[in-house]
Amino acid sequence: MTQPALRRLLDLPGIDDQELKALMKPGRADPDFRDDYPDVAEVAVTAFGLSPEQAEAVALPADWDGIERLDPADMVEAFAAEGWDATDGKRKPLRMLRHWSLPLALAMRGVAGALPFAAEPDQPVTDWGSSLKAEAGRFRKR
Repeated sequence: MTQPALRRLLDLPGIDDQELKALMKPGRADPDFRDDYPDVAEVAVTAFGLSPEQAEAVALPADWDGIERLDPADMVEAFAAEGWDATDGKRKPLRMLRHWSLPLALAMRGVAGALPFAAEPDQPVTDWGSSLKAEAGRFRKR
């Protein structure tokens, strides 16, 4: 049985650009300095339908697990369990994950906000490599 492909947080609009900016200026990743970087809120609204400030104002359900308060490595595991890959290309937690954790959790659980491609994981994933290999095998037989 194959495990379904995880949705990549980096694929959401603007998230990858914010990660690059946080690499160049590490202070960006600290939620305490969020007010210094208004573009973080703009990206969150585009990606999740609500800013980190709006997410903090949402009344959380009684059974909320506090995923946004975990250590980044634990957040990665928790988001992976719910179908999201919150790592970079080197499989490390995203630098800006503390900014995105609450808006993402609210949006993916349907509490507040929305995701731009919520229905995408249900689409079949094509393995272009195997189809290319099969096509090459058929070509050689000719």
